[in-house]
Amino acid sequence: MSLHAVSSEKMPAQTVVSVMAQMPLFKCVGPEDRARLAAVSRIVRFARGERIFDQGDPSDLFYVVVSGFVKVFRPNLSGHDVILEMFGAGSPLGAVALFQSKPFPASAAAIEDTECLAIPRADFFSLLESEPALVRGLLGSLSLRLVQLTTRLEELSGGRIEARFARLFLKLGDQMGVKAPEGLRIPLALSRQELADLLGTTIETTIRTMSRWNKDGVLLTEKDAFVIFDRPFLESLAAG
Repeated sequence: MSLHAVSSEKMPAQTVVSVMAQMPLFKCVGPEDRARLAAVSRIVRFARGERIFDQGDPSDLFYVVVSGFVKVFRPNLSGHDVILEMFGAGSPLGAVALFQSKPFPASAAAIEDTECLAIPRADFFSLLESEPALVRGLLGSLSLRLVQLTTRLEELSGGRIEARFARLFLKLGDQMGVKAPEGLRIPLALSRQELADLLGTTIETTIRTMSRWNKDGVLLTEKDAFVIFDRPFLESLAAG
């Protein structure tokens, strides 16, 4: 079983139901079906940097991020990791591999301390086969994730590098930004190498871009966060 967690916990089913009710993925799933899923699910905790699954692992668990942030990545032809996407609370992980009964095509690791809902594949599919309403409830959400991943691959493959940086920080700001007196604070720690991997560029380019933005008062890097000072500037870059 592809489980690398520091700890897992079999919470009371009602607690898991409450967690599911807050997730967009399960919003269209009825209360009875959420209860059935909760009965076979558990909450798994991962420390920052810990692998959730590795590329090639069997997709024997269906993961949904409860809290924290996860990066999904795989090596390119030169051997460097390319981050395909980052997922926050409510996002499913490895759903396509799960439904196709194939090994995970990429690796996933926690960017910060993270909790995931883990549903064993056999139990998940048993419920899907016996409860058609559950299938209908999940299809819309999973289809949306496929569209988002396709968009992400298009963003990686083209456009000026600064535009890619701008789109990334605007997206992170929309997902998890917190208003602060100095600007929009994104409480997420990403190294220069992780940013380079995420945007498909070199660490040297990343360092130059981030240093220039810091000097120009566009975006500040803190120990555990980024602060957007000049959102209009990023928006103009992203549109270019």
